[in-house]
Amino acid sequence: MYLILLGAPGAGKGTQAQFIKAQYQIPQISTGDIFRAAIKDESPLGREVKTLVDSGQLVPDNLVIQLVLDRIKQPDCKNGFLLDGFPRTLKQAEALHDATPIDYVIDIDVPHDEIIKRLTGRRIHPGSGRIYHTEYQPPQVEGIDDVTGEPLIQRLDDTEETVCKRLQIYEAQTAPLKSFYQHHLNTLQKHNPVYVRIDGTKPKDEIKNNISSILDHKEAQNE
Repeated sequence: MYLILLGAPGAGKGTQAQFIKAQYQIPQISTGDIFRAAIKDESPLGREVKTLVDSGQLVPDNLVIQLVLDRIKQPDCKNGFLLDGFPRTLKQAEALHDATPIDYVIDIDVPHDEIIKRLTGRRIHPGSGRIYHTEYQPPQVEGIDDVTGEPLIQRLDDTEETVCKRLQIYEAQTAPLKSFYQHHLNTLQKHNPVYVRIDGTKPKDEIKNNISSILDHKEAQNE
């Protein structure tokens, strides 16, 4: 089963990716992991990525595409994969679909105001990484870790200004992709993936069950 998972920061994509990975025994592939592996291997591509990352530059489409296509040719991807964070641009999407079939594009959709509430309410205990939320999972004492009694912090990534910027970038990148998958599937030469929008405001287990019902139907068709 070959899947793409879309979802803004704070949409709950990570939770569902772990479930899909375990349930369907397919690797979860993220561009961040690929970059780190390439840098660690010190391959020519890895050295090029390291130079770009160290200088704060974006990794260009052509290099990202080459790294991802090399990764999905590895043996553990023979029976499928879950792409997380790729494609991010139309050029990447077109290159991917020229290279391999995709069964489903799963878009976990959450309104921006809900994402802002989710992320700006997060509080972290720096020493342990324990996560609280001012509304959904508050500590026993406001601003204090339940276990150690030490102060909780709000990460810079979780401030409202930063969250809004991240959402703006995400929408700029993914809005064309959503249109591509929803309305321009006839342009794909080899395989037409099914675009599925999942309501990410539902409880986690309900979202998981919704995804399962879609993917299990696909597996049943293949048997």
